[in-house]
Amino acid sequence: MPEKFRRNAAGAFAIGALLASLLSPHARAGATPAAAAPSPMNSEMDAPLFYQLLVGEMELNTGQPGVAYQVLLDAARRTGDEALFQRVINIALQARAGDQALIAAKAWRESQPKSSAAHHMVIQLLALLNRPADAVEPLRSLLALTPEAQRSAVLEPLPGLFQRAPEPKRVLAALEPVLNNAAQEDATKLAAKTALARLAIAAGDSKRALALAQEIDGFAPLSDQPMQLALELLPQQSEAEALITQRLRAKPDNVALRLAYGRALARAQRPAEAAREFRAITLASPSTSSAWFALGTLELDLRHADAAEKALREYLRQLEDSKPAPANDQLKAEGEGEDKTDPQATNEARQQTWLLLAQAAEMRGDLKAADAWLLKVDLPQRQLEASFRRASLLARQGKLSEARQLLQALPETSPEELRAKLLAESQLLRDAQDWSAAHQVLATAVERFPNDPDLIYEQAMMAEKLDRLDAMEILLRKVIAIKPDHHHAYNALGYSLAERNVRLDEAKSLIAKALSFVPSEPFILDSMGWVEYRLGNLAEAQRLLRLSYAARPDAEIAAHLGEVLWIGGQREEAQRIWSEGALRDPKNEALRETVKRLKTQP
Repeated sequence: MPEKFRRNAAGAFAIGALLASLLSPHARAGATPAAAAPSPMNSEMDAPLFYQLLVGEMELNTGQPGVAYQVLLDAARRTGDEALFQRVINIALQARAGDQALIAAKAWRESQPKSSAAHHMVIQLLALLNRPADAVEPLRSLLALTPEAQRSAVLEPLPGLFQRAPEPKRVLAALEPVLNNAAQEDATKLAAKTALARLAIAAGDSKRALALAQEIDGFAPLSDQPMQLALELLPQQSEAEALITQRLRAKPDNVALRLAYGRALARAQRPAEAAREFRAITLASPSTSSAWFALGTLELDLRHADAAEKALREYLRQLEDSKPAPANDQLKAEGEGEDKTDPQATNEARQQTWLLLAQAAEMRGDLKAADAWLLKVDLPQRQLEASFRRASLLARQGKLSEARQLLQALPETSPEELRAKLLAESQLLRDAQDWSAAHQVLATAVERFPNDPDLIYEQAMMAEKLDRLDAMEILLRKVIAIKPDHHHAYNALGYSLAERNVRLDEAKSLIAKALSFVPSEPFILDSMGWVEYRLGNLAEAQRLLRLSYAARPDAEIAAHLGEVLWIGGQREEAQRIWSEGALRDPKNEALRETVKRLKTQP
């Protein structure tokens, strides 16, 4: 069908729908269907109205939305028809004319002052246009129109309506009086306080939001709302965690909350604590397959290869036996919006698990088993990753040249694939401690992708390995200029200064900047502990390093904590920490150097 005929057909359909709406004897707002079959009635549409609707739709279909808007808005005002008002608003929105859409919505509200839909539309458009103060009056009016038992449904969506507002503090200030008033009523207290807390979070007032979450938990101890708020506040307000742990102590079998808490801990870069929560779920509810998957990925992160393999094999068994909802890299809860019977999703989850099992086998030194898992992977979107892993196995067997050839032979059908290939090759060389070759590959990558902050960051790390410290600092500052929130760059530069025991005040400032983006990241806490040690603040250094080691018992963090304990006279504990680190990563350079320098053995 030619395009012009398709447009005319679409216009005819729209006209037909409108005419059907207006021809219906019950189309007008407030009409009540008769109990018995109605007797024939004449349409309320007269000839001028029919012509007006026809002209409006024809103007729209000939590319004149402004004329169509004016014609149809006049018709909507004459008839008071809600469907026609909605049509006019849609025309304005499709033309990106927000102010005109609001004019139509206000006309709808004036025409039908008891229409909840008209009030909702006005509020939504005011939110879209970033006019929160103007939304107060229609919001009050809508609440007055709404039966008391249904008012919570009006309040709950408010934070979502204004989530893209450029000035969230203005939104909070405008809506707070309405919400405070609604909070006086028992029926709307929970919804009003929750909405207020979410607006406070958006406005950056996490302390106020935490106080509201604590208040809600006090008067609604069985509600999920304070727990959801606490989970959102976890990175900013450490006290929020107490709400969650208190609820879990009272209800240890609350699997949904424990899953959400574990995911929040993982996002906060606290893998050891996250693993603890998922481990508890597997004991209390062993059929919760997503917990097994999450536990396996976290155990891998913690370098617990045997524990990771056990958890992943159990997930794989449940996947094959009952086709559970596949869990993805974000540690999704079981059944969250996924089709448990979707064979494609199940196959994707299966292949992802094979890749992780290969990683666990490689970690414990069983390269043959790792290769066997990788050979099972056949999905195109996963084969690139499998090839990277196979190249790593070759390199570990001393076949570095063959590994590089495998990567270089992979297709480059997109810039993303080329970038991934170059990064993988540099990682191979980095693992083989061929710093110069890795630096050269990354220099080539940066030539191809000159403003890629992650590639420049990796190049800086190789410059440091080559003792090109001035070049490293230049590169890291370039990363920060390109991406001012690149916390790894701030941390790397600050740690490098602390490690060299130079410009310590600047080092502390850089690491503090990194922590402002990720307050609980264990490796950045480790950096801050190390700079405090260099500054002579042993007590603070020990406190920070203990926090870091508890969240991630990494060998390098063990080296730092052990040294601070050793210098502080706690030598028995220092030896224990070093021994734990050596068990996890016996080849760790930082740990081995620390032990050698302090003339002791773990």
